[in-house]
This record gives sequence, structure tokens and C-alpha cells, in this order.
Amino acid sequence: MTTSSTPEPVPVPIRVLLPGDQEVVAHLWSRRQPRDGWLYEVGLPAYRNGPRDSVEPAEYRVWVRAPEHVRPVDGISYDDVPIKYLEPPSVVDQVLGPRRPSGWVLAKAGGRGPSRGTVHAVDCEEAPAGAPVLNLEKALDAAQHPGTWLCSLCGAAAELDPVLKGFDHGFGGED
Repeated sequence: MTTSSTPEPVPVPIRVLLPGDQEVVAHLWSRRQPRDGWLYEVGLPAYRNGPRDSVEPAEYRVWVRAPEHVRPVDGISYDDVPIKYLEPPSVVDQVLGPRRPSGWVLAKAGGRGPSRGTVHAVDCEEAPAGAPVLNLEKALDAAQHPGTWLCSLCGAAAELDPVLKGFDHGFGGED
């Protein structure tokens, strides 16, 4: 028999505000603090079907926003409810904001003759759906073909041109 060094958390009662202006007392199991506020894991009382057409008590667990969906019960201490603080974003993430997916795709142009196309970032509105994602090396290979353009709407041109032409291009170096 294996014993755990950390005891199983004991839930405490909390009032949960349901849709339709209903309120029910539920169990508060844990709390999380993500970047945009607090989430509470609550166990709502419910019933479920059991064997031989029986009905048995059950609990439905769900994460809800606090304080929008929960209220304390008078006289109850919430000091011992487990809390998980999520890592704050790094300074780099705060400054740069959400990053877009990495990679590029090639939109091939139809017609005869030399292959033509446009290289797009994977999240570009003009990028073809289902096209294979190219890594940097393959995107640069595709971009060097005559007749291939780099999309300026999604930034593929701004991202790949300096690598193709050198970083000094446009900064006082020779063009």
C-alpha cells in the first residue's frame, strides 16, 4: 500500500452563481491565478444514473471565474484552499506580445512556364490552406527562384529579405 505525503485537499463550501439568477452552494477544490484573473475549481452538486435505473448523488467539477461566478459563504475560511500561481509572462513576452506561428508556406501560381508563387507566413490570410509548412531554409530556397514573390501583407518580405540580401541592405550598406 502506497501512502501519499500530501493529504487530499478538503473542499470548502462556496456559493456559485448559475445562469438564470440561480445560486447553489458547491465545493471549492482549488484556485488558479492565470494572467487575466482568478479561476476557481468548483464541484457542483448533481445526480447521475446508476445501475438498474437508480439515481445517485454526483459532483460536476468545472472552472469558473472569480469573483464573477462565486461568492464566499459567511463564516468559512478559504486560507487552506490550494492555490496555483501560473508563471507571469517574461519581460520579452510582455514587450513582444503574442507570437505568431513559425514557418512559411508557398502559394504556387498556376499556368505554364517557370514555377511562380508567393511565400507567405503560415498565418497570412492569403496563404493557401493545407499547404506544407516550410522551415527557414526551404522558405529561402523557394524565395530565390525567379518568379517567386515574398508577401508584404503578412511580413514574409520583411522577415526573409534581410536574410536573402544581407542585414546591411538598407542601412547605409551597398544596395
